[in-house]
Amino acid sequence: MGCVASTAKEPGGSRRLPSNIGEISVFVPGLRIPEPLDFSESLGDQLSKDLVERLTALRTRIVVMVDQEAPSFARSRKKSATQYGGSTLADLQQALEDYLPVLLGLVKDGNPLQQMVQFVWVNQEDDLEETCMFSAWYEVLSIIHLMALLSLSKANRLLLPKMHQPKISDESRRASVDVFLKAAGYLDFAVQHVIPQLSPENRRNLPVDLAAGVLRALCLQALGQIVDVQLGLAIDSTKATLAVKRRLACEMVKYWQQALDNISNLHMGNGWGKKHQLFIKWRYLEAKAAAYYYHGLILDETSTEQNHKMAAAALQAAGEYLEQSKKASEAFHATRPLSKNLPAWGTMKYLYEKIPKDIFNKVQVNRDLRSHESIIESAPTLPDFDLALRPDEYHLPAADPCWNKENLKSTQQTFDRPSEVDDQY
Repeated sequence: MGCVASTAKEPGGSRRLPSNIGEISVFVPGLRIPEPLDFSESLGDQLSKDLVERLTALRTRIVVMVDQEAPSFARSRKKSATQYGGSTLADLQQALEDYLPVLLGLVKDGNPLQQMVQFVWVNQEDDLEETCMFSAWYEVLSIIHLMALLSLSKANRLLLPKMHQPKISDESRRASVDVFLKAAGYLDFAVQHVIPQLSPENRRNLPVDLAAGVLRALCLQALGQIVDVQLGLAIDSTKATLAVKRRLACEMVKYWQQALDNISNLHMGNGWGKKHQLFIKWRYLEAKAAAYYYHGLILDETSTEQNHKMAAAALQAAGEYLEQSKKASEAFHATRPLSKNLPAWGTMKYLYEKIPKDIFNKVQVNRDLRSHESIIESAPTLPDFDLALRPDEYHLPAADPCWNKENLKSTQQTFDRPSEVDDQY
């Protein structure tokens, strides 16, 4: 069996779209929610009672925690803690890391049991409410995706202003870089090494939440937001040259352009999916404004008349992209779940102040006489720089040693489920 998916349920079902998620700096889709599962129903005759109970207990712990966390996961100002202290997100991350090595025993060395269990997850970005698969690799993919979202959520909280502290500290900005790289590593691994393990039918039936294009877009989003942080730090530094700032801005354009290319043609459900597409479009337009602004300033440093004309065209393009980004921001925040626009900080706070001023001082053309299309068409080509960032390298943990003690029953049994590709680790 491939994928069994239900249509959206009536209000009160498993999928919950919050009405408002408050201020956000990093877009994080809602958490996919695992449905309860008793492994004894499918594996009770195949594995020891201890192992079956351990699998069930570890997954149930995740089900309970995600079910509690999901309704308010994306709310930026939520202060969440367990009854024992500490962050529920940190506890959920630990629960995922505890479950994954035990789960991996189901796929180790092409274990035929990987197709005996039906895993069910509630989607957030897909039109379909839930997706079910007889595939342990689907479960692995869902777990790694969830780990990536937890990292993106952590980065979001690092990049939100604290109470009575409107400026994001350099410490928080630098800390976010490591978290973004970790999230990108999870997502890159999922695309490169987990999705290929699924059978062709199961790959076709993945929900849009787990589609390779969406995972790549999230990975590129993480890298693009790192460059945004780096550009903001460069703007604050007296040592960073215009050339450095232009290179960062141009790299940021490429990351967001690639993210947009990966997600634009996918059919995303209303709500989280539509909001995801709008977020990437908004941040792409902001990046274009920054790149053209710094390109224009560098062109204006030369003495030739031609370069001055090109500088004026670049600055005008920066102004146009800035205005377009404001409209895209409004559309993003107005799409359910509603969100609140942060006061400008970092890169965009600087550009909101500088671009209009420099256009007024350096550009002699009456902008009202030119259309948006003519300004963009006359803009000089941006420099093309190689992308410097790479996701952190992630590897699956080894299967839990408890599997070494198992004497699987009927391991040579032929099952009716379609074979997954044997794993390579």
